[in-house]
Amino acid sequence: MQAYVGITDRHWFECLRSIPKLDEVNFWQPSGNREFRAIQPGELFLFKLHSPYNFIVGGGIFVHFSLLPISLAWEAFGISNGANSLSEMRIRVTKYRNQAYSHTNDDTIGCILLEQPFFLPENQWIPIPKDWKSNIVQGKTYDLSVEPGISLIKQLKYNVYEPQMVKEERPRYGDPILTLPRLGQGAFRILVTDAYQRRCAITNERTLPALDAAHIMPFSELGDNSVSNGILLRRDLHALFDKGYITITPAMAVEVSRKIKEEFENGKDYYRLHGSNIRLPLNPKNIPDDRYLEWHNVNVYRG
Repeated sequence: MQAYVGITDRHWFECLRSIPKLDEVNFWQPSGNREFRAIQPGELFLFKLHSPYNFIVGGGIFVHFSLLPISLAWEAFGISNGANSLSEMRIRVTKYRNQAYSHTNDDTIGCILLEQPFFLPENQWIPIPKDWKSNIVQGKTYDLSVEPGISLIKQLKYNVYEPQMVKEERPRYGDPILTLPRLGQGAFRILVTDAYQRRCAITNERTLPALDAAHIMPFSELGDNSVSNGILLRRDLHALFDKGYITITPAMAVEVSRKIKEEFENGKDYYRLHGSNIRLPLNPKNIPDDRYLEWHNVNVYRG
């Protein structure tokens, strides 16, 4: 098991720790030109403030990395980006990039998505490990099975926080299995978007601002935020899906309700989609679950 200690500014930290009952955060990187591969989903990501505050002050569970335009990061996470407004977030990104501010700026930033964030009170901040170098710019990975990783995790436990890094299921044979924590709404949206390679599952549309991550079984009906309960749809199709004018069968085929024609005397463009097969995620774990599709067929679809 590993942990990554990432450097952040105090403004981001203070903004987020003032929000009660926060279930997810976006630890964003202004450059947006590199992948984050230091740890695996389910492992611990810790926050270290910029010097001279050489302390670890909190953390969360890493679930996903994505390169996103600022506008989509804001749409998905809002103030969980550690900024009070989209304008403030744009200002901070352009400051780090040494660019002139523009209210239309929509540069791509690196987004490290974290669940179960925690923020230590100042009297429990943890000094950085002794091997930390002053020239580290972004962060450093630690193996928690050897020093100084062992001491680091002990200090976290001593300081009240018990890291819920993974649910450990011990199989009859082999090593424990890592499982991700429950996803928040923002992470759900981004994971579904990336699972479908940023293309509408029905039309193959890839204009990102026109796409939505739709729940198959809504959260209000006890549906969860698992990727297999999601599907990426063009926004008009998302609206029709939620209202039961279209559905997707367990055979992964699109059905379009006769109600569109009956109620609106229209729908020719939608009826062309009837019977077509959807575009599936590459990872089999992310393919829509039959149980959710059947629920939608029976309880939402208007036939």
